[in-house]
Amino acid sequence: MRWKLVYLLDGASLTGMVVALCMALLYAPTERTMGSAQRIFYIHVPLAWVSFLAFFVVFLGGIIFLRTRDLRWDKLALSSAEVGVLFCTLMLITGAIWAKVAWGVWWPWGDPRLTTTLVLWLIYLGYMLLRALSEEGRIAKVAAVFGIVGFLDVPVVFFSVRWWRSIHGVVVTSRGLNLDLKMASTLWVCLAAFTLLYACLLLHRLLLEEAGDELSRIGRR
Repeated sequence: MRWKLVYLLDGASLTGMVVALCMALLYAPTERTMGSAQRIFYIHVPLAWVSFLAFFVVFLGGIIFLRTRDLRWDKLALSSAEVGVLFCTLMLITGAIWAKVAWGVWWPWGDPRLTTTLVLWLIYLGYMLLRALSEEGRIAKVAAVFGIVGFLDVPVVFFSVRWWRSIHGVVVTSRGLNLDLKMASTLWVCLAAFTLLYACLLLHRLLLEEAGDELSRIGRR
């Protein structure tokens, strides 16, 4: 039964990504200023959203682990951090490509959103390094605190374009998305598809943790 759910999620994720990419390439209108290069927006923004979601799961898993000392929550936090770092890396890469097209440079130093996002990426790289250098269980408490504190940079990244002068535009306003109907609907589909992809990757990473635990138990017999 469990594997049927895994396969169902895999299928839904694959279908969602195909639909999302088709909408981004074929359905969404071409932006007047940047042309077709703007279509990377439909990849870049969902990558950012999923990165924030993944690090929120690290934050939540760390809090629950510290309260319960249940290592399953620690494993959830670790797994989500790994997936989150992957998506955050892709977000930085797509952002650099978009910046080159839009502003003529790969990385405009001094922009608050770019700087705070880079800091976020480095924080969770540090989290991964911390986990890699220590045995499981011994570092779990420290890693949980690290992951909780690190998440505080997420709202800073989100609000950076409102708090400081930035070359990034504000997409999400108090009235909703600052996009026309076709662009907005494409973005929503892409957000849903990337969220499904995150859930799929997280589930498979947790299954790897479970398989590793089983191998450890067999090795101790």
